[in-house]
Amino acid sequence: MTSPKRMPIIETQDVDGIELRTARWTSASNSRQATLLFFNGIGANLELTLGLGDMFPDRDIITFDVPGVGLSPVTSWPYRPWMLARWARKLLDSHDIEEVDVMGVSWGGAMAQQFAFQYRRRVGKLVLCATTAGMTMIPGHPKSLSKMVDTRRYSDPEFMRKSFESLYGEAVDGEAGSHIDNLLPPDPKGYIYQLLAFVGWSSLPFIRFLTMPTLVLMGDRDTIVPVANGHILRVALPDAELKVIEGGGHLFLVTRAEETADLIREFLIRSESEPKAAA
Repeated sequence: MTSPKRMPIIETQDVDGIELRTARWTSASNSRQATLLFFNGIGANLELTLGLGDMFPDRDIITFDVPGVGLSPVTSWPYRPWMLARWARKLLDSHDIEEVDVMGVSWGGAMAQQFAFQYRRRVGKLVLCATTAGMTMIPGHPKSLSKMVDTRRYSDPEFMRKSFESLYGEAVDGEAGSHIDNLLPPDPKGYIYQLLAFVGWSSLPFIRFLTMPTLVLMGDRDTIVPVANGHILRVALPDAELKVIEGGGHLFLVTRAEETADLIREFLIRSESEPKAAA
């Protein structure tokens, strides 16, 4: 996702009393494809998503910094996934966006599932990258998980470069280096609130209601979310297919952006004629 050519409009909006820093890409084409709503990973600021505009040039796209992440102010209280999904829906309403395709990566993949459950009449397709069904997940490698809670991965670029392979399962290259350079440290309280939001959450109680076509993408070298979690999602979701990025780590969306984008675009276009899921 280096040197993006198509940049979003970035602004801070009041959404249901919460200040959210948002990014929105508007397609220059007359494409009738649904807007893509993107949920980012834990602690990840929207600068890390700037390549989305080039990955999906014919689509409107919208995303935001979760409270306490990037430049969105932290909330005064912890929140639950259903609350974050509601804020996302309010954000869409403010832009008169009705139907969306939803995509989420890692922690954001859980939020994507929550949104798709709460507002499934508005969701056409679902794309889940390097994510799980929640607390029932197959855990990653202890060495990687220990680095996940080390806030130096956001504030110390050199620590991140040294830890990248053991943390994410891939060596640092040009794309990964750009990712590191765009990191903004989250508010410590905001990061804790993201962790707390995931505690006790699982999509398995409602996952059979997610009947929209779903693409599950996993990296076979992911040391944080092992590929077995993708198989669980594929079996549990009513209409899902699983694609495994060979040699891909946890951040294959960044390090293998072209390959990943091809798979997602092919899925979204192929699924255009399929009926939208009913509630």
